[in-house]
Amino acid sequence: MAYNELIKNFIRIRDYMREFYVYGFKSRDKFTRKSSRSYDDERRRIESWLGDYMSFRQTADGKNVFMSIDSRVSHHNPLYKSFKTKSFTDGDITLHFILMDILSCTEEPLSISEITEKIDEYLCNFSNPRIFDESTVRKKLKEYVTEGIILKEKKGKTLYYSLSKDNVNLDFNVIDFFSEVAPCGVIGSFLLDKCNSHKELFQFKHHYITGAMDSEIMCELFIAMNEKKNATIEILNRHKEKVTESLVVPLRIMISVQNGRQYLMAYSHNFNRITSYRLDNILSVKVNDKCDNFDELRNNLKNMMPKLWGVSSSGKSNQRLESVQFTVYYSDEEEFIHNRLEREKRCGTVERLDNNHSRFSANVYDSSELIPWIRTFICRITEINFSNKELENQFKNDIKEMYKLYGIKEDNNDI
Repeated sequence: MAYNELIKNFIRIRDYMREFYVYGFKSRDKFTRKSSRSYDDERRRIESWLGDYMSFRQTADGKNVFMSIDSRVSHHNPLYKSFKTKSFTDGDITLHFILMDILSCTEEPLSISEITEKIDEYLCNFSNPRIFDESTVRKKLKEYVTEGIILKEKKGKTLYYSLSKDNVNLDFNVIDFFSEVAPCGVIGSFLLDKCNSHKELFQFKHHYITGAMDSEIMCELFIAMNEKKNATIEILNRHKEKVTESLVVPLRIMISVQNGRQYLMAYSHNFNRITSYRLDNILSVKVNDKCDNFDELRNNLKNMMPKLWGVSSSGKSNQRLESVQFTVYYSDEEEFIHNRLEREKRCGTVERLDNNHSRFSANVYDSSELIPWIRTFICRITEINFSNKELENQFKNDIKEMYKLYGIKEDNNDI
């Protein structure tokens, strides 16, 4: 299993990176600054980022780990990956917004004890409140004073804190990017309206702007998910021009990176299963009562994800899972075909049969979702099998129709 723990304190990682890669490679026995256990933990963490670039050599002094980079292949500095591991905990985010709310609602500076007391009052509205002690609050305030977000002043022996009204600088470049690519990016658009002199830096080759119209629907769904509640959604059937109501448990929002289309993954009480709904087909959302088994349903969806190619969780066949398998041919100079299979597969496995053949196999809930991707290999496919025979016959018939359209004589060996 990959060692993928995110790092809150980058200073420690920076220290280890220097020891491993700047000041010389050390074996486990020669690394004496920390315990052997710490050495193993940090080495595994760094290997999780740089595993493709790491090698080792066994010497008389022990096993030495080092990096091996071919500049003809790697055009970017792999060490940049270490900068992408900093994380924030739920507590960080929660405390941030509570502090901003408390300090923005008072005109007088507050002491640390007053702020802590107001935080406790604030958290009474939470179903599962996180406790923040005075030490944690003091450290967060000190961090924000350093950043200029919060001002401090000393009266007698007591420090008082207030929100800086003049020194808070929003990074409008970040907000600009957020407003165009993030769900509910309209929030960023409102913030940008407050800046008249902002220079636009970003242009998008694939800019999916229509999702902005679904922001209110998405916001209501996020509220239902955050509060772990059922919801009643009104759905428009565009083919039948019919509006129906469905009682669901919203579980996750999924957004296609190919076309920008947004989907709600939810448990449907009507169908008694997890299914998907296009957000642009949802007319309204009404948040209802608490869902007692929300965590169980969310975990069920998590377990389903490795078997989803897109968002469909039910195929046309009677089997719960449908199998797909196809083999492609490529010449000796076309290794990129095998690499493309590995790179583009969302689930399943790729097996190299020989130097010129590779086989893709997967078990999914709806094999019809793979058809558009499989078609991109159509001139290279030597064998294909679906457990859903109706879909397999349709795929092969489409190939025959294409032959007729282009006046190509059908080969008996063709699929």
